[in-house]
Amino acid sequence: MNKLTIIGNLTRDPELRQVGEDKTVCNLSVAVNGRSKDSQSTFFRVSVWNGLGEKCEQYLHKGSKVAVVGAVNVSTYQASDGTTRASLDVLAEDVEFLTPRAQ
Repeated sequence: MNKLTIIGNLTRDPELRQVGEDKTVCNLSVAVNGRSKDSQSTFFRVSVWNGLGEKCEQYLHKGSKVAVVGAVNVSTYQASDGTTRASLDVLAEDVEFLTPRAQ
């Protein structure tokens, strides 16, 4: 079983795009802060499909706090400066909006 739960803030506005004729995907970037002030944040790329993704695009914005549950995939890539970096990609099953609606 591969299931991850994260709570963090969006680092940019959600991006919704059409995939085929009847599917949509919303891409989010979520920063999860470390437990201490000195620890670094961890960044996750999150994909949210169809109706839930459309709601994310409609109600979320940069800075919104969310809880995401889904499967995680780790991949590595070569950065332009020659260093090897890792990417944490989450395929969301559920997204809970934690920022109050008035904000």
